[in-house]
Amino acid sequence: MSTPSDPAASVQPTSTASTAASSSSGLTFKLHPLVIVNVSDHHTRVKAQAACSGEGSSAQKQEPPRVFGCVIGVQRGRTVEIFNSFELVLDPVTGTLERAFLEKKQELYKKVFPDFYVLGWYSTGSDVQDSDMLIHKALMDINESPVYLLLNPAINHSQKDLPVTLNESELHVIDGIPQLIFVRSNYTIETVEAERISVDHVAHLKPSDGGSAATQLAAHLTGIHSAIKMLNSRVRVIHQYLGAMQKGDIPLDNSLLRQVSSLVRRLPAMESEKFQDEFLTEYNDTLLMTYLAVFTNCSSTMNELVEKFNTTYERTTARRGGRGAFM
Repeated sequence: MSTPSDPAASVQPTSTASTAASSSSGLTFKLHPLVIVNVSDHHTRVKAQAACSGEGSSAQKQEPPRVFGCVIGVQRGRTVEIFNSFELVLDPVTGTLERAFLEKKQELYKKVFPDFYVLGWYSTGSDVQDSDMLIHKALMDINESPVYLLLNPAINHSQKDLPVTLNESELHVIDGIPQLIFVRSNYTIETVEAERISVDHVAHLKPSDGGSAATQLAAHLTGIHSAIKMLNSRVRVIHQYLGAMQKGDIPLDNSLLRQVSSLVRRLPAMESEKFQDEFLTEYNDTLLMTYLAVFTNCSSTMNELVEKFNTTYERTTARRGGRGAFM
């Protein structure tokens, strides 16, 4: 399943990090939903941490912090497919990437995904900034022609397209001076079986009434607390009534006493030693069977998940390609 993106509107070049109308490389880009989810999650976590720490002034609160990372995938001929991404660390003083962290992440991902190569990097923001070209050039020793994915975290209800733009770098002559600038590229959203299963699972987790899962959980726990509180209140009323009847403050009601006696007989004698022995024996046996059932169910679910992932990634085993050497 693929969803084409609309061509981006042209932006007049104002600096070395300007964005031209469209790319002329002729490459076909396919973007997987996992990349968009990773970038969005990265931005949300950083924004939440900044809000909890109370950092920044009102200007920083209006402008959310930017995040950075690498996008990885494969290239087959003129088709570039971006499968996944991982986060990067930017030095706040110099504004450059921490190479040691980048090389460590590359090494780890190469062990897990040997066929994936670093295709470029991602960031967040409403538009390309001048400092982005410095980061872009820093990654050219890994990939000679990296791509730049930009996600706009600002909410625009009137926009129907995804707030994601994909940029390449091209050498253009501006005012007689050759400059490397960003150019927009079209892309399509491509999904595989494992991603469709994950997206469907997330969609089923979303509450149907528009509320959050935390709100529904709080309402459920509040209802249970209210029920227990009401039960405790009614048991206390019965106890006080029986006490007053025993003292002779109120006349005996044989009908009510028979109902209370029938109710008490249904309750186990929890203080007796015989009950404790029988209860613990049955409880331990039931608990053991429950644990075994849970383990079996989890093992079966994990086995199905592994089979689905194996089926999904078997298709990419024979694929080769890359846009540069994977360090």
